[in-house]
Order: sequence, then structure tokens, then C-alpha cells
Amino acid sequence: MNKNKTHIQRLVGTAVLAALVVILQFFVSIPVGIFTITLTLVPIMIGAILFGPATGAFLGGVFGAVVSIQVVTGAAGVISFAMFEYTPVITIALCLLKGIAAGLVSGLIFRLFEKLGKTWLGTVLSAIACPITNTGIFAVGVLIFYQTLLGQWAIEYQFASAISFLMIGMIGLNFVVEFAINVAIIPVVMRVITVVKKKF
Repeated sequence: MNKNKTHIQRLVGTAVLAALVVILQFFVSIPVGIFTITLTLVPIMIGAILFGPATGAFLGGVFGAVVSIQVVTGAAGVISFAMFEYTPVITIALCLLKGIAAGLVSGLIFRLFEKLGKTWLGTVLSAIACPITNTGIFAVGVLIFYQTLLGQWAIEYQFASAISFLMIGMIGLNFVVEFAINVAIIPVVMRVITVVKKKF
């Protein structure tokens, strides 16, 4: 009975976090320049820590699916839509992969350190790994598959090179803010973990 109850609690918790991912990505993204800053990595990280890597990957997949919809419809901005027009399949795959990997890596890191009895360190590293993985995969994907577009955008937006446009124009502020948010809420996440673990 207790096992079934725990399973139900996990399902409900995952469903709530998935709904939060959708709401945050659709309605609370902050437009900055040619891209938007998302708060969606927070529930992904929390789900990965509370319920494990598989849940983190699932929530990351939900995030990736929502981003894909926004890219296809043009809601994610002109740059994202241009990427989709340039190579649709790779663009959607990149949206899904970076989200899934962010949740998976975040969960794996936390589980590793939790087994070592270092929950606090695991939470910190998990919070750091989530945005780094998400942004890192995006950056590598863009460098590999969109070099032509990068060169065009560098000229259009008056950057010194394609790399500088990628690092400053496309990633820059977005990554810094997302990273700062994830790290800033670590004390809150620790409190949530403590409460949830007691219930489980």
C-alpha cells in the first residue's frame, strides 16, 4: 500500500511540475534582445532532484516539446524560426535533446552525490549542471549545423565573428540569468527536498 501511495505521489508531483514547465515556457518567458530568458529549467531541476533522472529527462522533454511548438509557430523569435526554416528536423531534435539532457544530467549528478551522503553538494552541482547542459548542447548544435546562418547573423547584427555572435548575441545574457536563477533558488530547493523526503 505504501509503495502504491509513493508511486501515486511521484506521478502527481511529476504532473504538477510538467504543468509548471508548460506554463512558465508559454507565459513567463522574458524577451531580451533577439532571444528569451526562460525560468523553465527550475521545475526541471527540482523534478530531477526529487524524483530522479528519468523524471528530469521527461520534464526536459516536455520543455523541449513546448519550445519546438514555439519555434515552429515563430513565437520563439526570428532567429529560432530561421533555424527551423534552415533545417527543420535538426532544429526540433536540438530543442528536444538539450531539454532532455539537462534534466537527465541534473538528476544523475544529484543521485550520485546523494548516495555519497552529500545532498547539499549534489543539489548545488545539479542546479549548476542543468543550465550548462542545456546551453552547452545548444551551442555545440549551432556550431555544427548552422555555421552559414551564424556568419550571416554576425554581419547583420554587426558582430566581429560568428563565434562572438553565438557566445554574446545568442547565449550571453540568457545563460547568465538562467544560471543565476537556478543557483539562487538552491536554499528553496533544499527546503523542498527536506519536506518531500519526510513525506516519502
